[in-house]
Amino acid sequence: MRLRETWESTILVDPDKYVIARYYVEPKEGIALDLAAEHIAAEQSTGTWTPVEKETPEVRKKYAAKVITVLKIPDLNAGIVDIAWPVDTFDPDTLGLTQLMVHIAGNLFGIGDLANVRLLDVYLPKEFVKSFKGPAFGVEGVRKFVGTEKSRRPHLGTIVKPDYGLPAKEHIDVVYNAAIGGVDFVKDDELLVNPPYSRIEERASLAAEALDRVKSETGRRVLYAINVTARPDKILELADRAIQHGANCIMIDFIWAGLDTLRMVAEDPSVRGKVVIHCHRAGHAAFTRNPKHGITMMVIAKLVRLAGGDQLHTGTAAGKMHGVITEIQRINLSLTKPWLHLKSTMPVASGGIHPGNLHWNVLLLGPDVVCNMGGGIHGHPRGTRAGAVAARAALEAILKGIDLREYAKQVPELKEALDLWGYKPIPRDLIPLIKYVPAKLEPFIE
Repeated sequence: MRLRETWESTILVDPDKYVIARYYVEPKEGIALDLAAEHIAAEQSTGTWTPVEKETPEVRKKYAAKVITVLKIPDLNAGIVDIAWPVDTFDPDTLGLTQLMVHIAGNLFGIGDLANVRLLDVYLPKEFVKSFKGPAFGVEGVRKFVGTEKSRRPHLGTIVKPDYGLPAKEHIDVVYNAAIGGVDFVKDDELLVNPPYSRIEERASLAAEALDRVKSETGRRVLYAINVTARPDKILELADRAIQHGANCIMIDFIWAGLDTLRMVAEDPSVRGKVVIHCHRAGHAAFTRNPKHGITMMVIAKLVRLAGGDQLHTGTAAGKMHGVITEIQRINLSLTKPWLHLKSTMPVASGGIHPGNLHWNVLLLGPDVVCNMGGGIHGHPRGTRAGAVAARAALEAILKGIDLREYAKQVPELKEALDLWGYKPIPRDLIPLIKYVPAKLEPFIE
């Protein structure tokens, strides 16, 4: 079954007055789809499992969630359901995204009548969205910092490896070697924040000095995302310490820190406009991976953009992490297309990328993307700097439309990387999915 592409084709209420969530719903045997939809609407608004005295027709008419669409999947007791909540139910200024998620992604996942239920998407009216400031930098701000406003090329990134365990000076040596080798962006691993052997202040100040040297030696500006993830009452303190010691970018593991914690940091005057905010999605697969149950990354991506994330991990076209190319493309589009007053969010592909599969991520995800390589840079036979040189050479070859194996004859570091990890051409049947066409496409096709 091919679902309709636009909300407008199925919205049966005034879209300016309702928050609308779309679900895949699979009732248990013997339960009708439309009845299951009504159970969700009741459970997530004014109702419960049995009638109660004070839930009057007047209360239901004014405040209850409404089932507005039920599209049954042929030959299955399952389908797509749209449920709408009056926008007056919500207080985005005070209660934020927490209250929203309790409504659209709350107890419904445990309803006994349901075998599976997955939150697929959410539509938010202007009245709701206007309360959020969104990203301070967005794609254009990040490009301006790095200096790619005119070239519009993808950005190269890396993650410091090992994930943690290095003293601050050794950690920043890795940052420097990656930056001098050619990357545009370096980040802490999500597991590292502020251990005694590598304090945030020391990493930030050493990184500022190292990246100043990179700029002096190459003319390039490089972002370094220092992880400040902490409990809500401490995270602004860590962010401030990083900024005071020269940070140009901070990272937040927002899944467990919380969307409203991300928003608090992104909208705080001490942070906003001073550092790029990089959003890591560690833990997301606990609820995004099951195709029948949980929450899609599409929903999470929209809410991160609302909350103020400048960069967000969304998945790879080729790498070690689970993902479907067309789904990632749709998610990335949701981050970069116009949305009222909000700036865009830069998608990040990360996990198992190396010079021999970089072209998958560039061609299939398009130019507005950060391609992060961890092991694909630091695992190079001659170390981090050579790995970064190899990655940058691979990107240059892709943009010029030159076969990587031919280009490697001029760049020993790239040849060594391809010898180690191999080269993976794109199957011809994926050509219709390509989002970026280089000077020549054929060298990258199987």
